[in-house]
Amino acid sequence: MLVSDFDYELPEELIAQKPLQERAASRMLHLDRRTGSFRDSVFCELPDLLRPDDLVVFNNTRVFPARLFGRRSGAKSQPLSSNNPASREFLTGKVEALLVKRVSDGHETWEALVRPGRKIGVGEKLFFGPHNELTAEVIARGEYGERTLRFDPVPDFFAAIEQIGHVPLPPYIGRSDEASDRNRYQTVFARERGSVAAPTAGLHFTSEILERMRTRGIEFAEVTLHVGLGTFQPIHTEVVEEHRMHSEWYSIAKDAASKINGARQQGRRVVAVGTTTVRTLEFAARQWTGVLQPQAGEANLFIYPGFEFRIVDAMLTNFHLPKSTLLMLVSAFAGREQVLRAYRHAVVQRYRFFSYGDCMFIE
Repeated sequence: MLVSDFDYELPEELIAQKPLQERAASRMLHLDRRTGSFRDSVFCELPDLLRPDDLVVFNNTRVFPARLFGRRSGAKSQPLSSNNPASREFLTGKVEALLVKRVSDGHETWEALVRPGRKIGVGEKLFFGPHNELTAEVIARGEYGERTLRFDPVPDFFAAIEQIGHVPLPPYIGRSDEASDRNRYQTVFARERGSVAAPTAGLHFTSEILERMRTRGIEFAEVTLHVGLGTFQPIHTEVVEEHRMHSEWYSIAKDAASKINGARQQGRRVVAVGTTTVRTLEFAARQWTGVLQPQAGEANLFIYPGFEFRIVDAMLTNFHLPKSTLLMLVSAFAGREQVLRAYRHAVVQRYRFFSYGDCMFIE
């Protein structure tokens, strides 16, 4: 199967650069995967499209301001100290780092994407914040150019991150982050800090929409998957099957596992909000035979056409990039030709695409 089979034409002006003023005002394309039919709708209709006995599963991960700006050292042999004014003369060019995965919390070690990637070598020191609030050493280089950064100890690492970090908006959003993004690029049910990108299908929900769902008797469950490289890493191969996903940390608590098992045993639908929730549930289902167990660990499941879904019966998802693993996942669920036909319709109808864009409900 070729990666090029999952390409489509998208006018640049359809890539949403800012969110709508009202979360629930997004348009929604409703796709019936059994018949291949679809119709234009709006997200606020979702509670009425769901069945009263559905179980809706959310990813409760919380985005943190993981993009850091600073400067790099040009004299690795010189001892540098953020408290030593004389050392500042050794600071050279600007640097940007996107923290994508926590490797160790004992000495705050992180995998990161860095710019300028080719120039930053192992052993260099990076200084982040206007007053060098955080200092890191590059201790390793990864297969795809990512770096491992080990930060010097500070009293409260995440307090410093919140102070100097920026919301990690995706690269196709051609603007700097704004103060409003700290709230808007976050779901209303975000709780567990750790993601560098929002589970964007969840961005459409409001407390009012959730209450309408509760009133109809719809049950909720939450899982956690911290979005990292595994979600948005580009595919570097021409053949789909040759791609390897990066792992991302996930967790399913006892209460969530019990609700999911109950829904499956009773023949009720499990509706996943977002592709990250889909991957979490389907990865977890493959760790055990029989009922789903509470668990936590690293998930690296790559879902593409031919995949057998064991838990998810319906999903809400945004529109995804051409030739991306996320588009392949949706194609595995609803059929490549049906999905691409729906995408072409969305382009003609001027839907808004990607993270801050509109959504699809597939059942």
